[in-house]
Amino acid sequence: MSATQLATLARTSDPHTMLRRFLALDAVVTGANGLAYLAASGPLGRFLGAESGLLLALGAFLAVYSAAVGLLAARPRPAALPVRAVVEANLAWSALSFVALALWLSPTTAGAVWTVLQALTVTGFALLQYVALKARQGSSE
Repeated sequence: MSATQLATLARTSDPHTMLRRFLALDAVVTGANGLAYLAASGPLGRFLGAESGLLLALGAFLAVYSAAVGLLAARPRPAALPVRAVVEANLAWSALSFVALALWLSPTTAGAVWTVLQALTVTGFALLQYVALKARQGSSE
């Protein structure tokens, strides 16, 4: 992805703002997902073919994780180490989603599609955050 494409997507050419926006987007989407799992674990569990207890646990984890990512995004200059931890956590989540789908979960068709789509979305966040971090490190901090 070129610097121009990244700046267009983030709607800014400032590397600090770009990184913060991608972190904030991750926090909002992850938080919404977590709150949905917490608020509607029963109906969503039936629709996706997942146990409501699993969705409750995932929802709690995602709510806490999104709050941490949101706090990081709120910093004027997020430190590189925590940003790398977010990138790595996102990639681990994606990998574990595919492993769980292949080895453990028995979802409905909608659940299988949802698992793949959310894993790809999280991978996209990780890639955007990584590229934005590298762009920031390449600029004069």
